[in-house]
Amino acid sequence: MLSKILLTALIPCLFLVMPMPTWAQNNASRGDEVLLEMSQAFKRGDKKKLAQLLPQARGHALEPWAAYWELRVRLDEAGAQEVQDVMARYADSYQADRLRNDWLLLLGQRRDWSAFAAEYPNYRMGDDKDVRCYALLIDHLKNPGEDARIADEVRKNWFAQREASDGCHAAAARLVGSKNLTAQDVWHKARLAMEANRPRAVRDAVEIIAPEALHLVAELNTSPARFLANKMIAIRKVRKEIIVLALIKLATSDIDGAARMLDKKWDFQLTAEERNWVWGAIGKQAATRLSSDALGYFARVGKDSDLSDDMLGWKVRAALRAGREPRWPLVLGAINAMSEEARKDPTWVYWKARALLSNAPATVASAPVAPQRAEALALLQSIASVRGFYEQLALEELGQKITVPARPAALTPEEKETARLNAGLNRAAQAIAIGLRPEGVREWNYSTNLHQRGGMNDRQLLAAAQLACDRAIWDRCINTSERTRTEIDFEQRFPAPFRETVIQRSQGIGLDPAYVYGLIRQESRFIMDARSGVGASGLMQVMPATARETARHIGLAGFTAGQINDTGTNIVIGTAYLKRALDDFGGSMPLAAAAYNAGPGRPRSWRGQAGAPVLEAAIWAENVPFAETRDYVKKVLSNTTNYAALLSGQPQSLKARLGSVGPRDASAPPLDEKMP
Repeated sequence: MLSKILLTALIPCLFLVMPMPTWAQNNASRGDEVLLEMSQAFKRGDKKKLAQLLPQARGHALEPWAAYWELRVRLDEAGAQEVQDVMARYADSYQADRLRNDWLLLLGQRRDWSAFAAEYPNYRMGDDKDVRCYALLIDHLKNPGEDARIADEVRKNWFAQREASDGCHAAAARLVGSKNLTAQDVWHKARLAMEANRPRAVRDAVEIIAPEALHLVAELNTSPARFLANKMIAIRKVRKEIIVLALIKLATSDIDGAARMLDKKWDFQLTAEERNWVWGAIGKQAATRLSSDALGYFARVGKDSDLSDDMLGWKVRAALRAGREPRWPLVLGAINAMSEEARKDPTWVYWKARALLSNAPATVASAPVAPQRAEALALLQSIASVRGFYEQLALEELGQKITVPARPAALTPEEKETARLNAGLNRAAQAIAIGLRPEGVREWNYSTNLHQRGGMNDRQLLAAAQLACDRAIWDRCINTSERTRTEIDFEQRFPAPFRETVIQRSQGIGLDPAYVYGLIRQESRFIMDARSGVGASGLMQVMPATARETARHIGLAGFTAGQINDTGTNIVIGTAYLKRALDDFGGSMPLAAAAYNAGPGRPRSWRGQAGAPVLEAAIWAENVPFAETRDYVKKVLSNTTNYAALLSGQPQSLKARLGSVGPRDASAPPLDEKMP
């Protein structure tokens, strides 16, 4: 006879492998319906409906979600003991820690420091900056000797937050009061918030050190041009910083106007650091618009280290596309002025190496390798791999091609079984299966990344990824496998579902199947019912209007909007549109990918007008003004190169696929004006 403990452990597994009788299927179906109803009630904040349905969710595998939703909508009126009881009942689950996160935020807002301090050690997630700031504030109150470390972490978290928040604001205000954060730190936060167009965050920052100036902040937000025209003098520090905020605000809508205001009226009244920041903000705005004036504005900056990492990144981009040859000294200077953390980004590691190589001879009389070249090679070697865009380019700079890494040792039965028995992964898979994908994704990520300190190790991640692959949960398969550090399984990271359909269709219309797979992986992660916030649908994320026009273009008779979620139809329409874009852009994969993401009009303008220089496509891609499209183009081309290595079994070149980008050739066929 099985022991009670062993039987309890086996019950979830038996349900995974044994056929379910009809009565149980009916009960499970009803249970799923209850969970879906509760999900909708939670989104509406319907306390009454949630309380009514909760008893019906008891015993369901996703009961922890039901209990979380029911308590979360009334958390501000719940008692501490009830919260503790729910967290104890579902201990060790994502839902318990999600509730703990929410409860800690509420305790912080209530300034209940003793209750917060008692609960915080049980918090596993650790990814909420506001919760962390509350904890740091308590550390400050208890351990003033640690204030330098505490202030550094609060500053970092606060600066990283785009939206206004209570936790980091409260911690910053307290540390300013104790002289551990400076007034300049607060103005720095206000500037960052103004650049990001977050007026409430600007207001909250200014309130800490200059509440008397809040009416000026409101005035400049209404009309920065009028505000700057009406004000005549900026003598005191507060007044100067308000002028800086107004100039930053104006630059977001009127670059030339902000430059004129600074040059003709405010330049001599500001400090060197304040002038540098404003010129940097103006230069950044010009660079994001691909203006040839960007480097001129950046040239007005007297000290690059006064600029933010974001401004310096745009100075690098402007210097890269400045002419037929990049302005390498400017590239190097701007990257060297970045923070240590920013300089570690593969983007800037790669371009710094390229800048060093641009003026480094291969040999010198006294040594086999020049110091600059040696530094460049060390930088390239530090990132070179098949993991991503710049990592692949680094490989090629070192004279290597992109190949499929050796597959890790096969998973053992024990490793597979451990993943199969993981309660969080099973709940996540079931949530995804019944239509609660966002909830399932969050629980899956928690189970792999946050449930244990440091997340799962490589072998555990490979086993979890394989569990997802086996269940055709392709997005979790990919994302989980991507997190491994030393063991890389390309079969997991770059799966190829619907292989026959994709390859036949792609080759039939003259597309590289690897390019199609690279795009699908980035668009939907092979989620068949994926739907974006703007209405794009299916594997290839096709917009309704694009689908209708493309169906007409290829003569797909009888097409209706509902067909776009059919896998075969989605692939037919998506590949047809991609081929159309590729043809319109003369076979350029980067330009066609940008068109697929942002529409054809934007990349047509981003490639420059007649007379503009021809750029290597890596430089062009890095200068795409939209962060989403910039990231998209790089990832699609990187994916494509890896898929080509997998599908062909041959070494591949990302550089060859990138090519160069310049103005449209005058001899090219006319633009496809009907392409949506």
